[in-house]
Amino acid sequence: WFGVSNFAMAIGGKVVLLDAWVPRGAHSGYVPTSPQELAALRPRAIFIGHAHFDHAADAVPIALASGAPLVGTEEHCGDFQARSPGMPVPCIGAIPHQAKPGTRARVPLFKRLRVTAVKNLHSTITGPDGYHVPVLPFPGTTFLEHPPTPEDLLHLVGRLPDDEGGSVLYRFRLGGFTLVWNDSAGPLIERHPQALDVLRALRPVDVQVGAIQGFNQFTNGLRDPRTYIEALRPRIFVPAHHDDWAVGITTQGWRYRPYLRDELAHMPERARPRVRFISDPQDYLNPRAVRFRLDRWSR
Repeated sequence: WFGVSNFAMAIGGKVVLLDAWVPRGAHSGYVPTSPQELAALRPRAIFIGHAHFDHAADAVPIALASGAPLVGTEEHCGDFQARSPGMPVPCIGAIPHQAKPGTRARVPLFKRLRVTAVKNLHSTITGPDGYHVPVLPFPGTTFLEHPPTPEDLLHLVGRLPDDEGGSVLYRFRLGGFTLVWNDSAGPLIERHPQALDVLRALRPVDVQVGAIQGFNQFTNGLRDPRTYIEALRPRIFVPAHHDDWAVGITTQGWRYRPYLRDELAHMPERARPRVRFISDPQDYLNPRAVRFRLDRWSR
């Protein structure tokens, strides 16, 4: 884990990146890696959940340095190419232009590792449903303890306007093991309930690595992330996108623990996943924090 919903994942003898931004600009030196180190991993592919700066600001430099194709929507590919005029950026638009949430596509990159892309819905504020308590994170102090360098601040300012370009959820299947990764959780239950049927069809899911921090937390708490968990029914849930990466709107991940515990209590006990909680900064670049032996998941 290298911040927000960004992961370097080794699976089936291959290294892939899930999103591509080393958090910096609001602070410096909090996440102990760099885009250059990520490119040196020689990833076989870079999967983009959506193209906002906190998920894809380093996508083009890493792709060009490593030769790994970017994978996302057709909109992502057009945007990434525009970021590097005159330099071809390898990119696979798995999800067609303006596809509706729930649109599903196969990503034929690997033989043994089967990858499915599903058009997702980005988090957004909706009116309070009357049942959920807002989550208002205590302001973090990371920017005071790790003040930003001018270079990192310029990097952040330059990428702040980056467009979402659509959001994508990915399922990775290797033998009997299935992992789902989503870097945003939108109000599907209100905006696109039919997409929940598509998520249910992705079962069985062993591990879900999912975003819990989002815009709707300010009105409906962690309801939307729970909706994804209920649809996917993972055996283990790894919460992400909950660390202190921005000034004024984020905080350290451990503060989300009680909110997630209370939200999962809305589910029947037998349906709740085991939670593998990761927290910043101690779990950044810690491979033991999120590690699974595939031979334990044979069916």
